[in-house]
Amino acid sequence: MKKIIYIPLLILFVISPLLAQTEKDYEIKKEIADKDEFKFIGYYFVRSEISNTYPTNEFLKGQVVGRLFGGNSTQTGQQSRFTEQRFIPIIAYSPRLFDGYATMRMSFEFDWTWGDANYGAGGNFGGAFGADFVNMQTQNLFIEFRPQKNFFLNVGLTRLFDNIRVPAYTFTEDLVHTGYRLALFGSDATGAAAHYLLDDMRFKAGVYQLYENNVNENDDVGLFEFDFEYDLDIKNSIGLSLYYLKDHGNGEGGVSILGQGLNSGLSNYNGVFNFDFGNEDYIANVLWLGTHFHGDPTLKQGRFGYGGFAFANLGTAETATQKVDILGFGANLRLAYKYGRNRNDFVALDGTFTTGDKQNIRDGKYNGVLTGNNWTAPGAVFFSHGLYLLLPHGNVVNRFNAAVIDIQNVGYGLAAASLVGSYDIIPNKLKAKTGLGMGIATVSPTDGGSTIGTEINFNLLYKLKVFMDLELHAAYLSLGDFYDSKVVNGNSLTRPENPWVFFASLKWIMF
Repeated sequence: MKKIIYIPLLILFVISPLLAQTEKDYEIKKEIADKDEFKFIGYYFVRSEISNTYPTNEFLKGQVVGRLFGGNSTQTGQQSRFTEQRFIPIIAYSPRLFDGYATMRMSFEFDWTWGDANYGAGGNFGGAFGADFVNMQTQNLFIEFRPQKNFFLNVGLTRLFDNIRVPAYTFTEDLVHTGYRLALFGSDATGAAAHYLLDDMRFKAGVYQLYENNVNENDDVGLFEFDFEYDLDIKNSIGLSLYYLKDHGNGEGGVSILGQGLNSGLSNYNGVFNFDFGNEDYIANVLWLGTHFHGDPTLKQGRFGYGGFAFANLGTAETATQKVDILGFGANLRLAYKYGRNRNDFVALDGTFTTGDKQNIRDGKYNGVLTGNNWTAPGAVFFSHGLYLLLPHGNVVNRFNAAVIDIQNVGYGLAAASLVGSYDIIPNKLKAKTGLGMGIATVSPTDGGSTIGTEINFNLLYKLKVFMDLELHAAYLSLGDFYDSKVVNGNSLTRPENPWVFFASLKWIMF
């Protein structure tokens, strides 16, 4: 009888650790299984526009990036009507077994103008009757390694933003109101970027291969960055940064036959300065050394917020017969005040300044600034100032243009200010917003004055659902005597007509 009792107890004693271990394993596996491997964010945007701006080059088919009256052939004077659409899926895959160690991040882009093309292949097309167009553009495709909670390493085709924050975990409104606000670099590039967070300090280091060209030759274009930011307190932060660009590509690569770099045809399209080297090969080394600072710029903590930056552009560009020294300066300051019940009841004053150069490179110097727009289109997207026509607006698909598309203003420099006021008519449901802006060139073009223009605009936003907005926009720009110069007004004998725009849009951010 005792044996009958002892045998089950012995068996239970032997297998009980196994049972306990099995139960623990089950809990771990269940915890891992509960984690989502796939995450999806979608951005859908459609807009219908009426304006008096249009491209005269029929081959562009409305896909216009760059400066009004520039090499992109955009003019004013004829009324244009169109509707365009965009969808951007952003997908993240993090295997459960990795427990957050590695995440594959990818985003794609589908753009078209309604009725543009069908049964073909290429980017930015596919909205005509019948559709069936092969149109998928890869924005990003990279691995995010996260060996520690405070360390991120992105490797692959990743975001190149002039901001120290980790892009995948930062809202757009924070990205465009801190750092350099995408005025220096705002695009995508292949490389590696490391972010390290330590208490009240943040570090970022990155290296990017902008253009490889011939793998057996030293004809690459590379960018290196280091950024540091320190929180002075719970609200105020200040940072230092350094960007170094080595351009041995001599214009190889780039957008279509336009090439890229300081001497390419891309300059005329992008509204940036062109180093007129002719057919001579060049080598350039360019530095951006600057500081950025902010304190509650999006008014999440109190009634007053601010943000800004200042930088110096230094470097050299050399050919066999000449050497050009680069030395330019830029700065920005934005002040915001929340006068009402929520963050939509605010006024903001935004000012931007860059130096300019009138002599081109004949004196062996360039005293303006450079940005990512000198190497791709677009490579910098400064759109958070509240203007539409004087400076570019962000609610676009295939058409991204303005009188001043880049803060260097074709090398003539810029002094611009905008005053924006917003009011929630129905709190968190119906918002009205208006803006006033003015810009002058710090150096005047030949036969032209310094006044670029004055803009007034209006925006009415109705929130259909959470993250789904229906908007109406209108803007008018009165051009100044800057456009008396044939050099900047599209080679016209008279000043162009003042641009205006009216559009309605539907925006949905899907989580």
